[in-house]
Amino acid sequence: MITEPGLAEAAQLFKVLGSESRLGLLRLIGAEPRTVGVLVEATGMSQPLVSQHLRTLRQVGLVTTSRTGREVTYALADRHVAHVIEDALAHVQEPHPTDQPTRSTP
Repeated sequence: MITEPGLAEAAQLFKVLGSESRLGLLRLIGAEPRTVGVLVEATGMSQPLVSQHLRTLRQVGLVTTSRTGREVTYALADRHVAHVIEDALAHVQEPHPTDQPTRSTP
């Protein structure tokens, strides 16, 4: 078994990022901090589902909250997460060697 420091934590991070809904929420929050109501409107998800995903993201330290009265605003805990998501999106959108036509050699 590989026992590199931080490997288990990184695997847990990727597990949490394995949800398309959570990735979408992180992209929105990464652009600017947002409230649950704004996230519900932007995603079309139900308020309980958005809140559940945000709770998961908060528990693993990916988002932070600030409260103004009854309104809670969610923000990225740090920009590293945004970079991981941006890199993953760039990776899946670039052509891969198996997508390119093969050249025949004479």
